[in-house]
Amino acid sequence: MTACPNTRMIENKTVYNAAMARIEELLPLVNDDTPLDDKNLIELDLLSGLVEEYEDAHYPIGTPSLIGTIKLRMYEMNLNQTALAGLLGISTSRVSDLLTGKSEPTLKVAREMSVKLNIYADIVLGV
Repeated sequence: MTACPNTRMIENKTVYNAAMARIEELLPLVNDDTPLDDKNLIELDLLSGLVEEYEDAHYPIGTPSLIGTIKLRMYEMNLNQTALAGLLGISTSRVSDLLTGKSEPTLKVAREMSVKLNIYADIVLGV
């Protein structure tokens, strides 16, 4: 969304909450078939852009940690440490060391994590 010179930004939590409430009201009024010139769709698009800018500034999302990502994938894939060790071809004690932050994965294990757990390489490599 390109800002116009007279465009206002959401400046505080009260305005943010009001914008979010209005977005909730607008969502049921639009769908994939709504014409692009529909006033509800236009308002929803404008408010969504303003909310996104506010959230980016006030609630930034940091890079996920490798340990947190591994634990999430273990949960999603219903894996315990023994099953994860088997999947990655490493010992359970090595998995424990990785999950507690005592050690980092070797390049070979990092590749296995990226492929078998579907974790982005930049998270695995910490970049």
